[in-house]
This record gives sequence, C-alpha cells and structure tokens, in this order.
Amino acid sequence: MEVLEKARALIARPSVTPDDAGCLDLIASWLVPLGFSIERIDAGGVSNLWARRDPAGKPAGRLICFAGHTDVVPTGPLDQWTSPPFEPTIRDGYLYGRGAADMKTSIAACIIGMERLINRRELANAVGAGSLALLLTSDEEGDAIDGTVRVVEALKARNETIDFCIVGEPTCVARLGDTMKNGRRGSLSAKLSVRGVQGHVAYPQLVRNPVHLAAPALAELAATTWDAGNEYFPPTSFQVSNAHAGTGAGNVVPGSFVIDFNFRFSTASTVDGLQARVHALLERHGLDYEIAWTLGARPFLTPRGELCIALAAASAEATGVATELSTTGGTSDGRFIADICPQLVEFGPVNASIHKIDERVAVADLEPLARIYELTFERLLFSHASPNDKKAI
Repeated sequence: MEVLEKARALIARPSVTPDDAGCLDLIASWLVPLGFSIERIDAGGVSNLWARRDPAGKPAGRLICFAGHTDVVPTGPLDQWTSPPFEPTIRDGYLYGRGAADMKTSIAACIIGMERLINRRELANAVGAGSLALLLTSDEEGDAIDGTVRVVEALKARNETIDFCIVGEPTCVARLGDTMKNGRRGSLSAKLSVRGVQGHVAYPQLVRNPVHLAAPALAELAATTWDAGNEYFPPTSFQVSNAHAGTGAGNVVPGSFVIDFNFRFSTASTVDGLQARVHALLERHGLDYEIAWTLGARPFLTPRGELCIALAAASAEATGVATELSTTGGTSDGRFIADICPQLVEFGPVNASIHKIDERVAVADLEPLARIYELTFERLLFSHASPNDKKAI
C-alpha cells in the first residue's frame, strides 16, 4: 500500500492555499532517489516545484509531465468533520482527509507509478526512452497568480516544452476510470454599468431609468445563441451573476444599473468575437454604458489522439472501466500548461466529495490509480500501443 502511505503523509500536512506546509520538500525527497533533478520556482509567497528526469542524464525523446497542486481549500467547520481533516483516517473502506480526493492521492499515485516504471524498465539506459517531469504548485485553489503560470513562464523563457501532460484533478464521476477531461471551457466576465438619470419616481418625465433601459438588452443577451458548441463542447453559455441598482429608497429612480455577467465559452468562440457581439448589441439598444472585461481563462482542447487513447487504454487495462471524454466543470491549471503542451488531459479519482466536509477517496482505488498512471507513461515513453487501444475510448 505504497500509495496509501504517501497519500497519508501529504494529507497530514495542513497545506491550506497558498501554504505548502512542506509538501513539496517531502515530495522532492521522494523524487531525488529516483533520479529527478529538483528546481524550485517560488514566487509571491507561493511554492512551486519543477522536477525532471532525463534518460542517461540528458534530455532525449518525449517529455511526459504530471501536473498538480499541493494546496487544499479551507476545511470549513471542524466540528462537522467526523475525523480531523488533517489526520488521515481510514473508515469503511475510505481514506478521509482534506485533499484526499483533490488532489494529494493523485500526486502519491503518480510518484508510485513513475517509480515502478523506472525500476521495471530501467529508463536511465533504455533506448528510445523519453523524459518524465512533475510540475507542482501550492496556488491552484487560490488566486492562481504565482503558481503554475510562473513555472510555465520560466519554461517558455528557456524554450522548454512538454509533449504530453496529465493534470491529476479528480475527474471520475461514479467509478475510477469513467471520465477524463480533455478540455475546459474559457471564462470571460464583465461588469456592465448602464447610466441613467436619477430622480423622483413620481416624475418619470424627469428621469431616465437605467433598469428599464437595460432590460431589453439583457433579455436579448440571455436569449442569444452565441455558438452551437462542437464535438467536445456544449454551446457557450451567458449568465448574469449579480445586478444592482437603487439607493435603497422606494421613491428614487436609480442613476445607474450595474450588472455582472459571465461567458463560459468553448473553442467554437473567441474572446474578441464575444466582446464585439456584446458591444454591438448594447449600442444597438442605444445604451449609455461602460463595460470592464476580465478574461479568467481561455479554453483548451486535446482532441482524440495519442494521449487520450493511451490513458483510456491504461484505465481499461487497470480497472476494466470504459473512459469517456468530458469538458465539463470550471477552470484548472491546465489552461496555463496548454500554452507549452499540445496534448493535455486531466485524470484522477472520483470527485463526489471534493471541497466538502469529510472529503474522501476509496482505498481500493489507490493502487489502480497508480497503475493507470504507470501504464500511460509507459505507452507514451516507448510508443507502446496495441490495436485494441483505440477501442478503449
């Protein structure tokens, strides 16, 4: 139960974002004996690690990377946990603790998978073998400003790219192996301020009510079909998240109306295209407005190809479960890594308990998860694939 031991060691460290609580030092101590070189790229109080293992000590072949985070979300009320969140506890076949599913178990399983592959295939001297790497941060659950993005910037500055990347986010829905994320939607937010003329409600001829003026435009924004999606993504969605107007008095027409809204958009749309269509619509409605845009994430997509096929085949071999592709959910650090990696997917344990009280992962899933990672790395490093692999997805 080597995965269990490492997972428990990581869960025991209270690494509430952005505090690493020594997790990366512990991980480095596991990787150095396996031949990995360790580089810390810390920034802004955030801990970041780039670890790389090259065959025969020099870059060769493909670079396969595992990416993840050691930070966890806050625990919530401690008295609601059945057992303390940073005291990993096995109960009824589950390992409980904050970070058990998101995503310290994935990190532990990855390291064991790499260790077994290294020992079994003697990668240091294997002809045609590629390189292995880990990219880990303590700033994924927080602002994500000084974490993975800083490591990617450092790699880009020295023209270091990644061929394949697995992000160890918890992706499975009902059973280990049932889902991998091969893309994520982008997030584009805006704060729209519509100006009117404030005044007394009894004198409508003297006011311009911005709520009344904006309502038809908002209705059209909500009813617009922005795109039809594609094979991998659903149509782009538009949602209002906040709306505010008024002074609090019941007899005053407000002078402004502020609306926050968000697009979750796919590769079927672009940032510039969405912004241009919104501006054209608002101007067509004759609104006096200001709008401030915030791009939270660009969409990324890895179509069915070598990485998806290799991971699905490894999962089928280890668990007997068929893997489905999905692009649902929010954002992940994959959005940064996609800039330097043409094929990237997310794969990890069942996500039903993430961020919840009594977060947990099935103990029976730990060893199969390590086996999935090991088999995937092997297929990619040695271009090992069977005719049946494509049937796995």
